[in-house]
Amino acid sequence: MRALRAEDEHVWRELWTAYLDFYESSVPENVYSSTFQRMLGDDPRDFNALIAELDGRIVGLTHYVFHRHAWKVEDVCYLQDLYAVPDVRGLGIGRALIEGVYAAADAHGASSVYWLTQEFNDTARRLYDRVGVLTPFIKYQR
Repeated sequence: MRALRAEDEHVWRELWTAYLDFYESSVPENVYSSTFQRMLGDDPRDFNALIAELDGRIVGLTHYVFHRHAWKVEDVCYLQDLYAVPDVRGLGIGRALIEGVYAAADAHGASSVYWLTQEFNDTARRLYDRVGVLTPFIKYQR
């Protein structure tokens, strides 16, 4: 597990595109560019990224951000994106990425880490049930 680096951009784009495809979503080119540049910057309000490698090959990514919470003094951590390439699933890559975010949250002093997934994402939910606690909240958006 390691932080995203500038030379990862091509593979990062491939992995994030596959992640977005899974969720039947896409983003325009300017979002790819701005997101990648922000993750390499030093603004504490921007997203961070971890990369998973296996035998020298980049096989997974996660994006996370720290933010304030009205009910807490300390920041919390939102894990927005988590993806492992299909041929390495079941090898602990997803768990390692989540644990990497947990470690970053601990180092930052964030009191909790949370994330969302779609109800039908059974494969990921099997992992999430082992590393987190399912909450009763339902998401709404505009």
